[in-house]
Amino acid sequence: MEVKSHLKWHPLLSDPTGKRSLKPRTLGQTMVIDKGLGIHALEDLLQTAGAHIDMLKIGFGTSPLYSTELLKQKIDMIKSHQILVYPGGTFLEVAIQQDALDAYFDMISCLGFNGLEISDGTIDVPRSQRSELIRRGVRDGFTVITEYGKKCWGSSIEIEELIETVVIDAELGASLITIEGRESGKGVGIYDEQGGCKDKDIERVLTRVPSSNLLLWEAPHKDQQVHLLNMLGTDIHLGNISPSDVISLEALRRGLRSDTLHLGKTAGWDHWEI
Repeated sequence: MEVKSHLKWHPLLSDPTGKRSLKPRTLGQTMVIDKGLGIHALEDLLQTAGAHIDMLKIGFGTSPLYSTELLKQKIDMIKSHQILVYPGGTFLEVAIQQDALDAYFDMISCLGFNGLEISDGTIDVPRSQRSELIRRGVRDGFTVITEYGKKCWGSSIEIEELIETVVIDAELGASLITIEGRESGKGVGIYDEQGGCKDKDIERVLTRVPSSNLLLWEAPHKDQQVHLLNMLGTDIHLGNISPSDVISLEALRRGLRSDTLHLGKTAGWDHWEI
């Protein structure tokens, strides 16, 4: 049977929620963490799931572990799919600790990164320095993503501090503020020791921030993604998604998995030609 090139799934089948938009998206963004993808693995990921990825983070401080030629090739491939690409915030913390910020900014600019993550998950960064880093990133043309929260086991959200951080970071030009969840998703931020969501903390945060659309929730595990989507809606931003989980997360967002099937529309079928 010949497959017609113009064939399209009925919209109630491709997106039962009727909410997903094409890139560039302002709602429901997905951030993927790259912990060492090779060129061919990255090519496969982008070909298969590039339409469903909005941001890709070269995790931790792994950027200098590639040859510069290979890293630049990866960055160019990622950007060709309308994806924001940036080094992990931990690498910027290394640059702060080593007093090598100028070299860091020069290198990420030359390599073609179009995003910048600013965090203090491991070291203490004074508010004044954090603010200056945001200003510098914006001034240098980067889309700035900041992060709130410590990476150490048992760390929790300090609500007042978080609210102040979100307000100031956004006013200075940060596009999103990430709520720390690490790649483990356990015993840190909004997650308890078993990886369960601390709903009361989440609710307190949402009642105080200027806009929930400013928040990027790190949610590496499927049960966390399901819980947050059901609790906060399909338009939330989710991060630290494994490359192998991009398609399955998109299915959750659209109501194409049993866990979120109830989010789909129940209206009748409109006329749709194929």
